[in-house]
Amino acid sequence: MAEKIKKAKVEAKTAIKSKEKAPNVMRNMKLEKVVLNCGGSAEKLDKSIKLLGIITGKKVKEVISNKRIPSFGVRPGLKIGCTVTIRGPEKAALLKRLFGAVDNKIKRKKIRENHFSFGIKEYLEIPDMEYQRDIGILGLDVTAVFVRPGKRVILKKIKQGRLPKKQHVTVEEIVDYLTKLGIAVE
Repeated sequence: MAEKIKKAKVEAKTAIKSKEKAPNVMRNMKLEKVVLNCGGSAEKLDKSIKLLGIITGKKVKEVISNKRIPSFGVRPGLKIGCTVTIRGPEKAALLKRLFGAVDNKIKRKKIRENHFSFGIKEYLEIPDMEYQRDIGILGLDVTAVFVRPGKRVILKKIKQGRLPKKQHVTVEEIVDYLTKLGIAVE
């Protein structure tokens, strides 16, 4: 009887060892959002709002200042920029299109843990964009944010937790993601 139990334990251990280890789903990373923003005040802000609306087809949010910076002429309550956040299935296609404006290249120093950012000097460089007389020449900034499952832990109000360092998306993983998209990292 004891021999049968020992034999069953050995067989169970070898069966567990022989199984290939399944990948951990909590280590999968995904593109959470793409954020486009433009700065400016007064007339330039109106042009920026039109530009982001044309590029994304989404509603654009105005950014309002909270601080006073006299050297820049900024005071609390002044509209100083606009932003739009893209989530959902169209974010990857938009990101690929925006990379076309910078020749599908990005410098490695622009990639950080969990995100990367780059600027587009003129919106005319974006493929399939035509010159808009009422907008003129404007540029914009693009930021892409990556996450792993489990980020909700730090966003909860009740029983809020901390996100461990191993849950962050590393620079190397973002570089791998970009190379799969066909983006050259310099």
